[in-house]
Amino acid sequence: MPKKSYEWGTPGKEYPFIRQHSIAKHEILKAYLIQYFKTLTSNPGREIIKLTLIDGFAGGGAYLHEDTGQITLGSPFIMLDAVKEAEASINATRTKPLKIDADFVFIEKSKRAYKFLEFELKLRGYEGLINDKIFILNAEFQNKSANLVERIVGKTPRARRAIFLLDQYGYSEIPPSFIQGILNKLPGSEIILTYAVDSLLNYISDSEQTTKLLRKIEMPDLLRGKTVEEIKSSGPDWRLFIQSMLYQDFVNACGAQFFTSFFIRSDRGHGDYWLLHFSQQPKARDVMAGIHWDLNNYFIHYGDPGLDMFMLGYFDKKDDTLSGQTSIDSFLFDGTAKERSIETLREEIPQLICKMPDGVRFDQLFLKACNFTPATSNLIKESIINLAKTKDLDVFTEQGKRRKGFSNINDSDQIVCSKQLKIFTFVD
Repeated sequence: MPKKSYEWGTPGKEYPFIRQHSIAKHEILKAYLIQYFKTLTSNPGREIIKLTLIDGFAGGGAYLHEDTGQITLGSPFIMLDAVKEAEASINATRTKPLKIDADFVFIEKSKRAYKFLEFELKLRGYEGLINDKIFILNAEFQNKSANLVERIVGKTPRARRAIFLLDQYGYSEIPPSFIQGILNKLPGSEIILTYAVDSLLNYISDSEQTTKLLRKIEMPDLLRGKTVEEIKSSGPDWRLFIQSMLYQDFVNACGAQFFTSFFIRSDRGHGDYWLLHFSQQPKARDVMAGIHWDLNNYFIHYGDPGLDMFMLGYFDKKDDTLSGQTSIDSFLFDGTAKERSIETLREEIPQLICKMPDGVRFDQLFLKACNFTPATSNLIKESIINLAKTKDLDVFTEQGKRRKGFSNINDSDQIVCSKQLKIFTFVD
């Protein structure tokens, strides 16, 4: 069944506990938002960024850390702090000040949590912004989606820019068709979604209830015509099989051109969940992939270190015995992982490019590969540079000149398998 929501008591006095593996998603969110703003402000002449930040399952805004007992702020404050930190960091290196004009919409269906969040916002100095830049709604997120779309279009009619954090309490509140609808109406927006995959796996059985559930979450063919008993009897990795099918079906149904995921697991048996990121922009996907490497202390990746990624993951305790997935390779996002990625890409990139008679522009190569690799665009470029130095690949500028020195690769550069040079016209 879906994971249990937090129990909110008296505002300012009775805080629910939060666990470390839940704090992990806050770290990802904050790091991503800060880098997101920096990416948007690469133009030094830009003076303002307008966008809307939506927390669709906002909670009460503050918790007690289960291990330390210290008050830990939740996702609404992560969003508020990220905007302030990003603006200060950006302006520290600019001569022309930049303003991040952000509206914040915090939606929470629990009346107690709503009151708790309102109290915490006022306690922490945000009372003057409520109903001006901060909007708190005691409602179901889905019931407010039409109004949200209208609000976002009104604030940024051309860019339609917003970031949705949808930290649902289970796996059934946000179906893929809903995500597809948001991305179609707001192509400049991004969605960060949690999905309690462990709760779903624990619930699945050979029953009519499971059949109804799979239809409800829009995954009717998840089991691929097999019974749960057949899947379980096939081996110890039956959960991984269902997860991989679910991941494939879910991201396809969401209709996002670009996506990435964290696999977050607790070492205390509290349940695994995914943190999924959907967008229609390749740069957004690349920025999120970079966060995996920046926050490399506890994040892991399952699958090939090259172009055949299964999914990415976080463990709140570094312990390989916790994975239960010994047949799947994994690595931490550290220096060793970087070397492994570059080495694997060295083998896989030529295999991909040599299937293309005329080669491929780098930006098109990245579009083709980015959803299925833990590597960022910079790591892929580094791999291509190494391949060019060993003459396994050749790189040509947009003007048709062979690149020399290999200090950099531009998005418009043509990457060609060296044995196919005879069909590529270039100028020395």
